[in-house]
Amino acid sequence: MQSANMLLKKVVRSSVLPFAAQHGMKKDLFPLSRTLSLSLCLKQDNSCTPSEKTDLDAWKKVMKSGLQEEVSETVSEPQEFSSLAAARETLEMWRLAGRSVPEKVSEEQLKAFMECPSKSAKKKYLRFLYLKELHKKNDRRKMEEKRERRLEAQEQTSKTEETNKSPFACLWASTMDKAYNWRAAQSMIFGQPLVFDMSFENEMSVREVANTVKQLVLSESCNRRSVDPFHIHFCNFKDNSLYHTEFLKHYREAWGKLLITVTDQCYTEVFPKDKLIYLTADSPRVMKSFDHDKIYIVGSMVDKSIKTGVSLARAKRLGLETAALPLEKYLLWNTGAKNLTLDQMMRILLTLKDTDDWKKALEFVPKRKYCGFVNKPISELKKTDLINILKLGKRQQEVQKGFAKNYSKKYKLNQK
Repeated sequence: MQSANMLLKKVVRSSVLPFAAQHGMKKDLFPLSRTLSLSLCLKQDNSCTPSEKTDLDAWKKVMKSGLQEEVSETVSEPQEFSSLAAARETLEMWRLAGRSVPEKVSEEQLKAFMECPSKSAKKKYLRFLYLKELHKKNDRRKMEEKRERRLEAQEQTSKTEETNKSPFACLWASTMDKAYNWRAAQSMIFGQPLVFDMSFENEMSVREVANTVKQLVLSESCNRRSVDPFHIHFCNFKDNSLYHTEFLKHYREAWGKLLITVTDQCYTEVFPKDKLIYLTADSPRVMKSFDHDKIYIVGSMVDKSIKTGVSLARAKRLGLETAALPLEKYLLWNTGAKNLTLDQMMRILLTLKDTDDWKKALEFVPKRKYCGFVNKPISELKKTDLINILKLGKRQQEVQKGFAKNYSKKYKLNQK
C-alpha cells in the first residue's frame, strides 16, 4: 500500500502540476490535489477499494471544470475591452461630426454611456458631460485670470510703495501737504465762508447719510487743494449723530485736526441773514453771477427718492434768500432731475469764484444729463428746429436711418 501511495504522489507531481502551470490554472486547484494525496496517505486500510477510483474520477472532473471556467473568463474579458474600444470609436466619430462630446471620458462614464437605453439618451448624457467639462474649463480660466490680476495688483502696489518710499516723493508729499494746510488755515481767517446745512439727518436713511458724508469728504479734499479755498462751516452739527459716526469712520484721528468749523448752532445765529443765500434746485430765483460778499448755504442731503421742496421750505421758514443754478440758461437739459451732488456743487462754486465763467463751471455737471451748451434762452430755441437738432446729438444718424426705412415702407405701400 505504501508503494502505491508513493507512486500516486509521483504521478501527481510529475503530470498535474506542470500541466496546470503551462495552461495558467488558478492556484486554488493545487491545494485540492494536495488534499487528495494526503487523504490517500492517511488511509490505514491495507486493501485498495473501488472508492479510490471514483475519487480520482471526481478530481479529474473538477480539474476539467476549472479549465473551462478559466477559458470562459479569458474569453469574456476581451469582449468587454472590445465593446469599450468600439464605444470610444463612436465617440471619436461623433466628435469629428461636430457633436457636443467631451474631450476626456473615463471608463465609468463610458460604461454609463453604453448602458443608455437609446441613442437620444446617449446624446443627452454626452451633452451633460460636455457642459460639465466646459464649466470646469471656464472656472479654471476665471481662476487663472483672477490670479493674474492679483499678481498685477501686487506688483503695482509694490511699485507705488517703492515710489512712496523714495525720499523725493516723501519730501514732495510733505511739502504739498504743508502748503495745502497753510491755504486752509488762511481761508479760516480771510476766506469766504461756505455753509453746509447738517439738519437733514431725519429726512434720510442710513445709507443716504453715508453717501452724504462721502460727498462731503470729497468736497473738503477738493476745497483744500484749490488755489483760493472756502472757509467751510458745518452748521447744525450734533455730536453722536449719524453724520458724526460716518465722519469718524472716514477721518478717524484726523477728524479733530481738520481746518474747518464745526458747530451745533444754526447759520442764522452765526452770520447775518441779509448775507445768506440758500442754494436749492427748487428755488424760483435763478443765480446770475457769483457774489463774493455773500455766504452761500448748501443742504447736506443725498435724496434718492427726490423729495422736492425740503430745502426750499426750510429756507422760507427761516426767511432766507434762495437761488438756483442757471442750468436751463446754459445747458440744454436732457433727462433726470436738476439735483447735483455736493462735490459737484463744490467744484462749480470754486470755479465760479476763481474765473466767474459759467461755461467752465458747468462742465462739472454730468454729461449724461444735458445735450450741450446753448447761447440763447430755451424759449427762443423752442420756436425753431435748432433745439431738436441739439437734442438729437449723437443719435442724429440713427434717426435719419430710421426715417429712411419708414419712408421706403410708405413709398412701397403707395406704389401698391
